[in-house]
Amino acid sequence: MGNLVAIVGRPNVGKSTLFNRLTKSRKAIVSEEAGTTRDRQYGKCEWNGREFSVVDTGGWVVKSDDIFEEEIRKQVIIATEEADLVLFLVDVTTGLTDWDEDVALILRRSKLPVILVANKADNFDQYYEAAEFYKLGLGDPVCISSATGSGTGDLLDQVLEKLNTEGGEQIEDGIPRFAVVGRPNVGKSSLINAFIGEDRHIVTDIAGTTRDSIYTRYDKFGFDFYLVDTAGIRRKNKVTENLEFYSVMRSIRAIENSDVCILMIDATRGIEAQDMNIFQLIQKNNKSLVVVVNKWDLVENKDQVVIKTFENAIRERMAPFTDFPIIFASALTKQRIFKVLETAKQVYLNRTARVGTTKLNEVMLPLIEAFPPPSVKGKYIKIKYCMQVPDTQIPTFVFYANLPQYVKEPYRRFLENKIRENWTMTGCPINVFIRHK
Repeated sequence: MGNLVAIVGRPNVGKSTLFNRLTKSRKAIVSEEAGTTRDRQYGKCEWNGREFSVVDTGGWVVKSDDIFEEEIRKQVIIATEEADLVLFLVDVTTGLTDWDEDVALILRRSKLPVILVANKADNFDQYYEAAEFYKLGLGDPVCISSATGSGTGDLLDQVLEKLNTEGGEQIEDGIPRFAVVGRPNVGKSSLINAFIGEDRHIVTDIAGTTRDSIYTRYDKFGFDFYLVDTAGIRRKNKVTENLEFYSVMRSIRAIENSDVCILMIDATRGIEAQDMNIFQLIQKNNKSLVVVVNKWDLVENKDQVVIKTFENAIRERMAPFTDFPIIFASALTKQRIFKVLETAKQVYLNRTARVGTTKLNEVMLPLIEAFPPPSVKGKYIKIKYCMQVPDTQIPTFVFYANLPQYVKEPYRRFLENKIRENWTMTGCPINVFIRHK
């Protein structure tokens, strides 16, 4: 079961640096500009053979001092509701602040496992200074320096200890898992209810409704599938301000635990930043995609031109990955609901598509001959052979070249598009690797 760890803390205590260290990404997150892209706030961390997801809450704050603290407080609350474990970062060099005490209060109330992390402890004297953080009532502070990496190993050992190790429920292999994702109020529950033909009151008032995604197996219209249902997660207070952060935190689990993501978009609102955030999560996790434009019954003008324009707008925003089905549906009137399931099933099967090596070479090599990779520094790149790697999560193709390091992203995309043109892999991500022959 995917575990989710959230990093919270005041600005400038080193959340992003720790995030980079845990996810081994050296992306230049640390930038002064507000509104730098946000898909960097989510990554995976692997330690001792176990993997968990990390979310850096720092990237989601609106930069303005008066609402600043209020915003962070809200984020801490969202994080405690969605995560399995919180890393609460404090700064040894500045010591304890009122704000740290506020957050500690929220965290103590949440009953969630919390690890108090005293950052910027670059020498042993500072280890003694960290003692004042015992005041927060969150147990022993773990001293680390996220800049140099000292202490992060011990921290990760603790993280694994606190994350429960028991596995989720047994899920049969070979049966597709569909997750319905999208921003709040786009009609996810209505769609799920339309699929299964019954109204389930998903939102419960009982404290501590399970946080794991719940799989429910259905056998409807001759489709056998699991629905990954995250709607069972209780939320204490409807947080409306920071919707983007909220919808990303909600979607992570569902996306990680599914095979096919059904991304819902509101026909009356078009595609918004939040939809893009969720789309990036789907791409990052290499999941298959079906886009459903919901509330189509509310659109007055339904002629082909409108549909085409809408489709093109969606594909343009989501480029370069444009090979996915778009279905105009209405959960309310149940229009094309059957089509959604049918397409999701097909997209799932597309992942298992196998292309014979002979056939692949027959089709691809002439294309490569006609459009070879552009030469770099006067060196010509030759691709002589290609094959599909067997038994991979998503279709993976390897092209063997004499100078693989010179083959750039656009050319890889060209190869991917040609594969898509010749074989049906709609909705499903493809890996294209260039290796040394």
